[in-house]
Amino acid sequence: MTISQDFQFSDQGEEFGSEKSYPVAFGITFTPKVIGIVVGVLGIAGAAYILLNMVMPAWEIYQQKQGQANDLQSQVEQKKASVKQIDQVKADLAQAKQQNIQVLSLFANENTLDTLLLDINRLIEATNSQVAANAVRAKLQKFVPASEQSEPINDGSLGPIVDGKLKRSSINIEVVGTFEQTQSIMRNIERLQPLLIVNNYEARLSPEPTTNSEEEEVIRVGPAPITTSFELQALMPLNPEEVADQAAEAAKAETQK
Repeated sequence: MTISQDFQFSDQGEEFGSEKSYPVAFGITFTPKVIGIVVGVLGIAGAAYILLNMVMPAWEIYQQKQGQANDLQSQVEQKKASVKQIDQVKADLAQAKQQNIQVLSLFANENTLDTLLLDINRLIEATNSQVAANAVRAKLQKFVPASEQSEPINDGSLGPIVDGKLKRSSINIEVVGTFEQTQSIMRNIERLQPLLIVNNYEARLSPEPTTNSEEEEVIRVGPAPITTSFELQALMPLNPEEVADQAAEAAKAETQK
């Protein structure tokens, strides 16, 4: 009994002495556990303070800078795309100019009109290269320009899309030869470089001469000759000055309506 009481007294004394050894403030005894809780709360509060006053502003600044970087990157990509589009537009423009040159080369011009008579004569003489002496020989009987100058096309005869953009020069032609010779001549005219249109085509039997220039009787060998007459129209593009004049006349006519 005595030993047991002494032991209990000793424990109570240690507990009593230990409670007195912790600091007390505001009625709270700061035991190690309480101090740990307080330090933890202060740590959380400090972390929250740092988060709100340092980390969050820095994060907002980072987000702004990131947005600016994304905007700049988008601008760079747009400029790259614009450069590619410009290159594509330049390539398309060069291709369109090349195609325009190729299309314009199909039309007639003043130089081709100057040599048109020689070209047609050459085609006709080519059909006589293998003709017998007493056979019908093809010849160009008439080559008369319908007007001295080319006339702008504004009558819609070739479609409204070409009105005010093209002009034509008309030539009245008459050819004498057999049907086969005439057919060959017409096909070869179609193969000439300038764009030509045949209008008012007419063919009829030709009167056959019975004597030649020396009053000798002529005996024809082969098919009878025919006389073919037609209007040959050469199409040419208007030059810039003529296009401007046509536009001015069209505008004037529109205001007078």
